[in-house]
Amino acid sequence: MVWRSPMMVLQTDAAVMLGIVLLVLVAGAATMLFVGVRARGEAAAARRQLARLQATFRTSPALAMLVRGDGRIEIPSTLAASLGLDQPARTLADLAQGEHGLSAEDVDGLIRDVDVAQRAGRPFERAVMPQGTERTFALRGSRAPADLGVGVLVWVTDISDARVEIERLGSEAARLAEAYDALSGLIEAAPLPMWVRAADLSLAMVNTAYVDAVEGRDADDVVVRGVELVEGSGRGGPLAGATAARDTRRPSEQVLPATIDGERRSLRVIDVPLPGGGVAGFAVDVEDLERARSGAKRFADAQRGMLDRLSAGVAHFGPDRGLLFCNQPFRRLFAMRNEWLSDRPEFDRVLERMREAGRLPEVRDFPGWKAERREWFVATDSATEENWHLPGGTHLHVVAQPLPDGGLLLIFEDRTEQVQLASARDTLLRVRTATFDNLFEALGVFAADGRLQLWNNRFRALWGVDEQFLSSHPRVDAFAERIAERLATPSRSALIPDLVRSATAERQQRGGRVAFADGRHFEFAGVPLPDGNALFTMLDITDSRRAEQALRERADALEAADKVKTQFVANMSYELRTPLTSIGGFAEMLHGGYAGDLPDGAVTYVEAILDSVERLGLLVDDVLDLTNGGQGAAIERADVNLAEVLRAAAEAVQPAIKRRRIDFAVEVARSVGRVQGDAKRLREVAEHLLRHATGSLPEGGRILLHADGTATRARIVVSDDGPGLDADSLTRAFDRFAEPGLQPGGERALGLGLPLARQFVEAHGGTIAIVSEPGEGTLVTVELPRR
Repeated sequence: MVWRSPMMVLQTDAAVMLGIVLLVLVAGAATMLFVGVRARGEAAAARRQLARLQATFRTSPALAMLVRGDGRIEIPSTLAASLGLDQPARTLADLAQGEHGLSAEDVDGLIRDVDVAQRAGRPFERAVMPQGTERTFALRGSRAPADLGVGVLVWVTDISDARVEIERLGSEAARLAEAYDALSGLIEAAPLPMWVRAADLSLAMVNTAYVDAVEGRDADDVVVRGVELVEGSGRGGPLAGATAARDTRRPSEQVLPATIDGERRSLRVIDVPLPGGGVAGFAVDVEDLERARSGAKRFADAQRGMLDRLSAGVAHFGPDRGLLFCNQPFRRLFAMRNEWLSDRPEFDRVLERMREAGRLPEVRDFPGWKAERREWFVATDSATEENWHLPGGTHLHVVAQPLPDGGLLLIFEDRTEQVQLASARDTLLRVRTATFDNLFEALGVFAADGRLQLWNNRFRALWGVDEQFLSSHPRVDAFAERIAERLATPSRSALIPDLVRSATAERQQRGGRVAFADGRHFEFAGVPLPDGNALFTMLDITDSRRAEQALRERADALEAADKVKTQFVANMSYELRTPLTSIGGFAEMLHGGYAGDLPDGAVTYVEAILDSVERLGLLVDDVLDLTNGGQGAAIERADVNLAEVLRAAAEAVQPAIKRRRIDFAVEVARSVGRVQGDAKRLREVAEHLLRHATGSLPEGGRILLHADGTATRARIVVSDDGPGLDADSLTRAFDRFAEPGLQPGGERALGLGLPLARQFVEAHGGTIAIVSEPGEGTLVTVELPRR
């Protein structure tokens, strides 16, 4: 540890204190030096700023005048000279001194303005003009800044150069105001809604038509509420077009729906950008136009659809001679491909393509021919028509119709078939004329008015009239009067007018016969023709009339002979019954042993005699029945139990069935019921059918008699398993004049049984049918009505 004395400590402290004082003094000097340097810099900057302000003030177009609170003014000499003062002014009233000072009126107004500005602090503006000069000054005054003291600072600006422009702009403004008023009145009176939008697209102004369309109270109410004419929002809404017009600075147009007076209408909305950033717009009601346009489009589509269904080819060329439309027949007729037509080929190219397809007439000078067809576009006359004869025999009828818009409509009609038909028609007419004149019949054609139009040579020769009379086309009444004397009964000539009128007016065909005075007979008729005329025909039937008379006389003779034959057969049948009855009676006595016992051989012979007598008796009865039926024998009508009748018929044929050892079955259903008819004849029907079946069967055969019925009809069926009938015998089964033929064993295949059965069944209003095949048996069906 170092020891220090008190003196040394004291000296050390004094040195420290002295250093601190010196340090403080140096720091203060440095600070004062820095402040001085900064103040000097600020002073230099202030001097420079002052120089600049003074230079700016000297070059400024406006000069300042300070009006103190006590009324004194401080005015630069340059300003005083500009205001035309002869000596410096001390107050505002001094501004009127001198020959070129301000007028007293301007000075009084300036004093009032300064007073108001000083008291109320309200700035003012005033324009003054020194007397005797054309200079104008603008005065703008306001309360002076506090550092200038109490007073009013007035800035004076020479606006003489701008006065002419101001006057021009004033007159222009007045003119524009007048135009604006006129435009506003026009907009207000416009019948279509119009509006103006601000930059934010809010409504700023609307006209009366807009107010009426949105059913508003007035324009201010519509603007305040922002009622839009078109409903909706977003894309396609009322602001979409306005936004596009504002952003692109180009007019926007769109068609939008709107409800006006309760009706849905289509409006064409046009938005136009304004220089100030707003948008003006108006709406045109295009509902009727859209409907008309839609209707026109539908009409055009329907018309094109109809043209496609026509048989004629149609081509429509526009004013530029390009192909606008062609229908399907045109494309097929000229072999045009759709992809080639889609390019709207020009008229000349279409003709060249038609020529390449061989669908144009062959001409030597094709360019000249084509140039002549181009004249169709400018033709002032009506439509041009031509006939084109194409290679291959095709005939086209061409119609070129110029259109009001400068276009051309071409119609191509294929008349090949018509030409061929016309040629064929001419040929047919010549053939018809030749045929007409060479017919054996007499023909005449009368028109609907009754006049004779056509006739053949036979017609003229038959009536004995000259060609001159027929060529005058006489009326049917005059013709009938002319030929009346050639008829056996002249009054019969009135039939001719009646027939013609019936055929032409009533469209009915009528005919008749007439006798000529020379003994000839003709058949005539009036035939209605499709064209409304009447054909009068006459056919000579003299020979046929004579043949008819001869045939009639022969028929009468045959009828008389038939009656004699019928009477003879009836008489012979009755005469045969007497000896037949005697033979049968004596044979039965011999068989019964009245003449003594007979040997076995004699008994067999007697039984054969009895069988033959029975069959001969039946045959005689059949002949009598046929004879009486042919003469129209009556059928008795009574309520008949058909089941009892059928069982009685079955019992009647039992002896013959037993002798042949035939299996016989009877099936009579309860449904067979009762019918209205003749019980005797119905029994004979059943017996004939059973005897026919028995006669064709060998021993051991089978026969079935079946009967049933419905509510309206009764049915009888007789079937057997015999040899059946071939096709030829089947066709003659019901023929009473057919030769009977023989079955093996000597039995008859066909007799009078079936014809008699058919005769009796049809007399009852019923039907009978037979079905048979060789080796398959025979089935006969009878159906009888209940009533």
